[in-house]
Amino acid sequence: MSSLSGQDLMAGPPPTLLPEDPAAADLVPGADAMDVARRHPESPYAWAALATAAAEAEDDPVTIYAYARVGYHRSLDLLRRNGWKGHGPVPWEHEPNRGFLTCLALLALAARAIGEDAEWERCSTFLRDSSPTAYDELLGDQD
Repeated sequence: MSSLSGQDLMAGPPPTLLPEDPAAADLVPGADAMDVARRHPESPYAWAALATAAAEAEDDPVTIYAYARVGYHRSLDLLRRNGWKGHGPVPWEHEPNRGFLTCLALLALAARAIGEDAEWERCSTFLRDSSPTAYDELLGDQD
């Protein structure tokens, strides 16, 4: 079957490439992630840094869940403003996408830790569908 204008009608949406996150420049080694989040509350990168720091400190999974959930929702807003239609690739290889992908992975892990199995499944599948590379990097050994 031929396609219109030579386009592959079965192809999915193009990858979403988020713009540079202003908080990324502030998140240098030794920076206080809480201060960065206060200055950039819209930043997925800042919320990912808070969730990551909480996970590394082995904080209560509810704290990790809360930080990651805020970052996830801030990310969805940003993704939509940048042409994302609710599905399609969000490549790990594009550095500004990593705040979203990290929040999504940490949300999945925290959900599993607090017994939210349906949320774990949904978020881990969403991560795999968005970026197989991010899934391998962030959750690959979690199955």
